Amino acid sequence: MEVLLIFHASSAKPIDEKLRNLVYEIETKNPDVSVLAARQFRYSLHQTSVEISIKEPREFNVLEEFIIRAGIEFEPPPTEDELASILGLDPIFVRSTTANLKTLNTLSATSPITVTAEGRSFYEKGSVPQPPYSVQIYAIADSLGGKLTFQSEPFNDVQINLPDLADFIKNFPKIPDISSLSLAEIQQSIQSSDLDFHQPEAGKIVTACKVLTATKIIWKKISLIVVFDAKKDKLNIQIKGGKQLLNSAATWLESLQAKGKISLPELCKLSDDHINLERASTFKYKNAEIAARLEKNTQTALRLRDEQINQTFGEILNSAKHQILIYSPWLSQAIVNEEFVTTLQKLVNRGVWILIGYGISPEETPISPEIAEKLRSIKTADNLPGVQISYLGDSHIKEVIVDEKTYLYGFHDWLSYNDDYLPIGELVYQLTIFQQVQEAHQFLAHRWQNHAQKIWNNAVEHHNFQLAVESLCVWGALGMQNIALQKIQQSNWLELLPVWLNVILQGLRSHNLPNDSADLKTALSLLNQISAEETFTELLQQGWRKIIDAIAINQPETALNLLSDEVWAQFLRLNIVQNHDSPTTLIYPHTAPKKRK
Repeated sequence: MEVLLIFHASSAKPIDEKLRNLVYEIETKNPDVSVLAARQFRYSLHQTSVEISIKEPREFNVLEEFIIRAGIEFEPPPTEDELASILGLDPIFVRSTTANLKTLNTLSATSPITVTAEGRSFYEKGSVPQPPYSVQIYAIADSLGGKLTFQSEPFNDVQINLPDLADFIKNFPKIPDISSLSLAEIQQSIQSSDLDFHQPEAGKIVTACKVLTATKIIWKKISLIVVFDAKKDKLNIQIKGGKQLLNSAATWLESLQAKGKISLPELCKLSDDHINLERASTFKYKNAEIAARLEKNTQTALRLRDEQINQTFGEILNSAKHQILIYSPWLSQAIVNEEFVTTLQKLVNRGVWILIGYGISPEETPISPEIAEKLRSIKTADNLPGVQISYLGDSHIKEVIVDEKTYLYGFHDWLSYNDDYLPIGELVYQLTIFQQVQEAHQFLAHRWQNHAQKIWNNAVEHHNFQLAVESLCVWGALGMQNIALQKIQQSNWLELLPVWLNVILQGLRSHNLPNDSADLKTALSLLNQISAEETFTELLQQGWRKIIDAIAINQPETALNLLSDEVWAQFLRLNIVQNHDSPTTLIYPHTAPKKRK
């Protein structure tokens, strides 16, 4: 028999010796985080020496300003001789100045005088360009980041004997070829590289770029770290180059991992079982009572893996007869979809109550308004909430208990995994041993009882009818209709009696309520406290008729025993029955065919 101690730390983690100090620093600064693996790799940079040409501005002189202004404002633009005549200058001066402006690409080479786009740009700043000068810089094509940057100094070529990250990744990104880039793309890359060679706002412009040498491969060292965030119950990848976090590279690797293009076991020597053990041991919000109970249960439970999990989950849900308890720290729209909601509605239709608890810490918001609306739209036949969802908190374990007979628990996110969740081999256990299932049920049920009491206290304090309905439904789902009735009596909130009757009806649909329940007799004894003029009398009439009918179908004698002379008198007074009715005619039409047979 396989035994797994879920809450004990596992064996040595796959962490490179040179990264141990880094791992210690990460875990010390982040108490909710545990490093599962840390490994060093190398990856390639492509370094190319290039020469860029740069133009910088200078203030124009008076003649240059007149020439450029004439080219912009005159219509049609003048020739050099026409402009010389207008200015009363020797044409030689104008031709000499325009020739110089043409070499600086401020004027086009054609006549009449035409100002280039570059010339207009300089003119707007009150300047003209100086003759260009050249600078040698280095283009760095980053295979990991998939981008091109420039720097003034080259990288040193250092031998690095580490695994090549590209060997573990399918379709590693191609290095952009600098010769295929446009001047505008190169200018943008130079600007993004924090080099001051291209500053259009200051009139400093890179006008050309040419390759000087063949591309050279430079190897760089990086650290890949897999961390588990216990608070969010999620795996993350971190990439560090030296002391710098490479967030874009980490995001890219996580997206590849989610798409199945890289494997954590291969990349980090980290098995699925190892991940699950570390997840279990690093939870900082676990409840000690939960931990002890589950560790004991695991020794006798059936272990489910991978493809078994969802199939078993669906089968057990659909087998429910009267009650489903689910605890999941988070709920996501990826799982709480239309199909799932339809399944729950079908279960509620046949009398099953469903309670869903969620949450680890109050600071989090693990359920969206859309999900809450979907689940709360599931109603019983009498328009009561068939699914109760509430924050219970303080637990990371995912648990499902159906009809107090079957118990599933483990780390599978029944209601919360997304498309971007890092897929790993999940550990889930199935337990059917009566005593252990009962212990688990009592634990969760107790948490729901406490929650129902808090809701009720709030409802009574603020006389909030809707909150009162929610608490009655929770007690009904837990099979504690007697507690619900006691609360109504103690608070003298008789307006809630029709709601309580509808709770009873949901139990009768699943045949989970004893037909001779003493609670019904207690509720009947309260009829003499109700006036026929109460606004809720009609709902009370409908409720009692449905209750008597539902019991009479299967247990006519029990239904007849409920209708004592005193109860019948109250039924007549409140118009629940009519004067021409009698207990016998009310009950036995349901069983007349049986008696004839």
